[in-house]
Amino acid sequence: MPNVTHLECSLCNKHFEARKIHNLCSCGGALLVRYDLATIRKDWDRDTLFAAKPDMWRYWPVLPPNHRNSIISLGEGMTPIIHTKRLGAKLGMDQLYVKDEGLNPTGSFKARGMTTAISMARELGIMKVAVPSAGNAASAAAAYAAAAGIEAHIFMPKDVPQANFIECKALGAHVTLVDGLISDCARIVTERKDQEGWFDLSTLKEPYRIEGKKTMGYEVAEQFDWELPDAIFYPTGGGVGLIGMWKAFEEMEALGWISKKRPKMIAVQAAGCQPIVRAFEKGESRSEFWQGAATIASGLRVPKPLGDVLILDALRESHGTAIAIDDTEIIDGGIELANLEGMFVAPEGAACIGALRKLLANGFLSPSERVVIYNTGAGLKYLESYAEGFPRV
Repeated sequence: MPNVTHLECSLCNKHFEARKIHNLCSCGGALLVRYDLATIRKDWDRDTLFAAKPDMWRYWPVLPPNHRNSIISLGEGMTPIIHTKRLGAKLGMDQLYVKDEGLNPTGSFKARGMTTAISMARELGIMKVAVPSAGNAASAAAAYAAAAGIEAHIFMPKDVPQANFIECKALGAHVTLVDGLISDCARIVTERKDQEGWFDLSTLKEPYRIEGKKTMGYEVAEQFDWELPDAIFYPTGGGVGLIGMWKAFEEMEALGWISKKRPKMIAVQAAGCQPIVRAFEKGESRSEFWQGAATIASGLRVPKPLGDVLILDALRESHGTAIAIDDTEIIDGGIELANLEGMFVAPEGAACIGALRKLLANGFLSPSERVVIYNTGAGLKYLESYAEGFPRV
């Protein structure tokens, strides 16, 4: 890793050697990759990106693989930012945009994290990985593991969207459906990983998925000519994309690429599973496990995010907020966006439409602000969620 100096615990700041296999710190904190940004700044100019390949690996100097031939890529990243003029006009906004992560390989933003994690697994000699997932992370893990020749063991709730289950099976992964939530899937991985020889690729339990997700932050800056938007809406289950973007903004400022200005980071959750919203409203630094989690937006059904401290810190430091949307509003928002803009998005992304409408109504946001909504997946992977609104005669 030419530019990586070390790994650092996000809670206690303990340092770890970069070229070793790690999961969590002994204190339970997630490990973050740190780079020699002063040296990178001398050797890498943002203007060189004009000639770079149009995928997320254009940001190679601030990504962790030591060797380019370690990279397992399916063409992920550089997803479009769509100026949603008709929806914006309906809401009285001139600058409303959707960054469509559903156009990534396997149909979601999870491709970003898994291309990085599997590339590093290959570089570190890991040949078996295990992933608990609500759906899309499993699909991405299975795809990149297949491309790398790595054995993938997937644990998903039994009511996972069928598209994810079929995708994982087709990609050759070993799939176990669990009668429970993603937290139950994670428990099984934890209990069995040592005996089975699996490396745990769970959200934030390894250092590299966040590095892929942070490229969403680099891209939004580049696509807006290095001026960040006023607000970013992010569907928040595990919240790694939000954490990653916040990390990216810090790195880009250190590189001299952006100013100190930051967007208001807005975490959007489902009414049936809102641990971050509850912790934010209570002024807590950590979330509590959300009992009885239930929502049609499977990616938002995460009862307790491992990175809750980092999510809440980013919301508060950015003067952002957290908001929950019920399932009816989620589907209505998805259909509205499809009708007005021709974009068929995942329920997780659709939740942001209702959230935006509420924050405009209560004055938290002004219609004149530049706002970016992150749609994290393709609507075609969630046909069961949308089907009730369109009964077949």
